[in-house]
Amino acid sequence: MLQDIWILEKSGIVIFHREFDKSVSPQLFGAMMSALNFFAEQLAEGGLSNFELKNTRFTIIKKSDLIFVANSSKKFNQKKVNKEIQKISIKFLNLYSDELSKFKGKLGAFSNFINEIENFLEEKPSQS
Repeated sequence: MLQDIWILEKSGIVIFHREFDKSVSPQLFGAMMSALNFFAEQLAEGGLSNFELKNTRFTIIKKSDLIFVANSSKKFNQKKVNKEIQKISIKFLNLYSDELSKFKGKLGAFSNFINEIENFLEEKPSQS
């Protein structure tokens, strides 16, 4: 159901990502998402929760000073997508709460998380 996922600090630093197509640098994406979220928070309490680009929906949740962003096809029910990203955020925070408290910005520190969430993510379609 979920295609790509990014976990970032509010500052915009991406601490974990998994993407089908790496067309944009994860750190550039994180900076843009952080800026969009900050802008949205200035306009409305709570900020941004989702947005759509063509056939893709980006869903955003905030927990423990982290921003979890996932994208999915618009054909999937938004409530189901929200549940999936909620599960991922809880799993991440449960597994890495100690490491997060000591985190010093080392990129790749949470790369093993991919093994914990493979069943939540769509497989990349094979190229024919």
